[in-house]
Amino acid sequence: MSSVDDELARVAAEVHALAEQLADLALDRLRAALDPEDPESAEAAALERRITRARRALEKAAGLLEGPPAVLDDP
Repeated sequence: MSSVDDELARVAAEVHALAEQLADLALDRLRAALDPEDPESAEAAALERRITRARRALEKAAGLLEGPPAVLDDP
């Protein structure tokens, strides 16, 4: 593995960590959206969707940095 590959793997790991942080935030917003006594539940639901879209984008970016999956040889 080259130094560029190592660096890309490190960045991909950091992007995955950011995606996890967003997943935690999305879960918090989802809980708030489901609280019938929370007057801002509609805003929380919209924010959860936005955060989830951002998390998915980061996961896609991390996958791109990691490169294509290894191709297995057919037996």
